Amino acid sequence: MDFQLSEELRDLQALARTIFTDLATTERIREVEVTETRVDDPLWEQLGRAGLLGLALPEAHGGAGLGLDAVCVVLEEQGRHVAPVPLWPATVAALVLARHGAPDRQAELLPGCAEGTRRLTLALEEYDGRPPAEPACQAEHTEGGWELTGTKAVVPSPAGASHVLVSAATDDGPGLFLVANEGLEWEFADTTSLERAGTLRLAGTPAERVGGAEAVRDALRWAALALAAVQVGVADGAMRLAAAYTSGREQFGRPLGSFQAVQHQLADCWIDVEAMRVTLWQGLSSDTDRAALVARWWCGQAGLDVVHRVQHVHGGIGVDIDYPVHRFFLWGKQVASTLGGPEAALADLGELLAEGDVLA
Repeated sequence: MDFQLSEELRDLQALARTIFTDLATTERIREVEVTETRVDDPLWEQLGRAGLLGLALPEAHGGAGLGLDAVCVVLEEQGRHVAPVPLWPATVAALVLARHGAPDRQAELLPGCAEGTRRLTLALEEYDGRPPAEPACQAEHTEGGWELTGTKAVVPSPAGASHVLVSAATDDGPGLFLVANEGLEWEFADTTSLERAGTLRLAGTPAERVGGAEAVRDALRWAALALAAVQVGVADGAMRLAAAYTSGREQFGRPLGSFQAVQHQLADCWIDVEAMRVTLWQGLSSDTDRAALVARWWCGQAGLDVVHRVQHVHGGIGVDIDYPVHRFFLWGKQVASTLGGPEAALADLGELLAEGDVLA
């Protein structure tokens, strides 16, 4: 199967790379890491002006109608620059709303999402170890609509989001609900990647139903692929940083990169990054849960392996928390642990295969 990017996607990749290179500098990232929201708002606005926030949204709502493939091209570039913007949760949430939301809500919210003047986020994870596809948060149908009760964990970048898409259990199975981010009970905390996430506590909170089990399944599959794309970029960026460092740094009168042990470590990184990219594009092209789980597992585990090797070949400077390679290590750890980590993806894949429906 040919996974070469089309000319249109290569143009998008070049545009995204230019924006991230110009604006997501090491100095700027340091500045954002000490702000209250940990979001680079000027960079977000520039992505919106360039049309990169609405790539997957329908043209009727201001998007480009290009699908998740185009989004993942931009997400890979974000990961390559560890740029502090909530791109994956905002774009996945908007895409889910575009697929499953009510037409009036789509018309109200999606144009702003495409422009970058409005942002959504996702609340898919919980604290009790339950699979994201089986939320413990409860949705109760009332005369006025729906009410949610429960706790959602590690909601990415809720500050500045106008609405939250929340997964919850109903009598008919899991569902996805839209909650306005007004007066909600949040407890904010820093994540491994220094992103500001939030614990969301719901107690009879009014909500609008977006969809049922299919909406939850789409949200989880698209989130897994989006995170895999970010991790491909993180691993690739870390590997290239290590290649530049070991080419210029000398020991015993020779560049570090000339030592066979270092060469083997970086060769393993290159193989892993290429395999990560192949599984990502296989997942995007096949649109099955099985392929998405393979991408989620491979990009999670191999991504962790790459950032560990890269930090190792940097020697003592690799543990300097102010040196750029440390950010790639933190991002690799955070992305890999989202939605349960590689072990959870492997367990989900095994369960799917055990059911006998290998093409599901």
